[in-house]
Amino acid sequence: MYDYLIVGAGLYGAVFAHEVKKAGKTCLVIERRDHIGGNAYTREQAGIQVHQYGAHIFHTNNKMVWRYVNRFAEFNRYTNSPIANYRGEIYNLPFNMNTFNRMWGVTTPEQAQRKLAQQKQESGIQTPQNLEEQAICLVGREIYEKLIKGYTAKQWGRPCTELPSFIINRLPLRFTYDNNYFAAVYQGIPIGGYTKMIEKLLDGIEVRLNTDFLSQREQLSGLARHIIYTGPIDAYFAYCYGPLEYRSLRFDIRELDTENYQGNAVVNYTDIETPYTRIIEHKHFEFGTQPRTVISIEYPLAWTPGQEPYYPVNDEKNDALYARYQALAEKTPGVFFGGRLGSYRYYDMDQVVEAALQAAERLL
Repeated sequence: MYDYLIVGAGLYGAVFAHEVKKAGKTCLVIERRDHIGGNAYTREQAGIQVHQYGAHIFHTNNKMVWRYVNRFAEFNRYTNSPIANYRGEIYNLPFNMNTFNRMWGVTTPEQAQRKLAQQKQESGIQTPQNLEEQAICLVGREIYEKLIKGYTAKQWGRPCTELPSFIINRLPLRFTYDNNYFAAVYQGIPIGGYTKMIEKLLDGIEVRLNTDFLSQREQLSGLARHIIYTGPIDAYFAYCYGPLEYRSLRFDIRELDTENYQGNAVVNYTDIETPYTRIIEHKHFEFGTQPRTVISIEYPLAWTPGQEPYYPVNDEKNDALYARYQALAEKTPGVFFGGRLGSYRYYDMDQVVEAALQAAERLL
């Protein structure tokens, strides 16, 4: 009999398991996939650490969290500076003076602010009713048309006019020539990949891969006094109120016989005609000099139960549905729901670590 059964060997489950062991209690970690790490899993190909489920860049302002993860990995100095490709035109992200100069030829913050104010005024929008109107109010029509409209429609699978305005309530605008996407004090990639870091978190802890909790629930539940469940909360309750909505992704991963494919780790494709949203070139996360390279082409997908859920659709309908499942969860003794899927929230990696540490402190 274990003290804790932890369902999911992703970052949340690994941090919680480490804290369980540190507290002198026992736990078993089970994972339905054939590897640990969840969506942060990295594997080596052509001497390159490939982010199998999309780019994961650790960034935080939380010194405690940063110190914690640095106990398990040495982080490099990678700074996320993505670029946008709109029909062959290249723009810097987030929107900054480099973007404004490329878009309008302006060279000073005052000129950029004047141009933005002019476009906002010309829109005539007083009370935004959807994402398109909200974005135009924030950044003007030109930036919206080139850098937001197509990418967002592909990502969410519907036109921006059919998406709620709150999705894009804030857009980072920087009136400096700074291409650092994250305004975070600490940022980097673990040298040798995230899998290596999570292996250290799980050192000395029993892990069973290829083990699906939901199909063996009765047997596995009997192994522990408490369960930490990090899978989809609606799946745990057999979709009794109906499935929560997600967006999914498909990754086309290719090894190429070239040293440098695109010159940057992340390139977003913002026109609607290009079927994918971005291309990741993994070697640039660790400043690689390998003679070959590996890229991932990301295609957004509609999600149905059985597919991998990536992005929760946190609109009013789904948040209300989640509240019903959460009420069931609170009445389920001995089971704690956590992580991105258990909480039906999109979390950055530092938020996952912080949430797992807080849960461990509370429950242990």
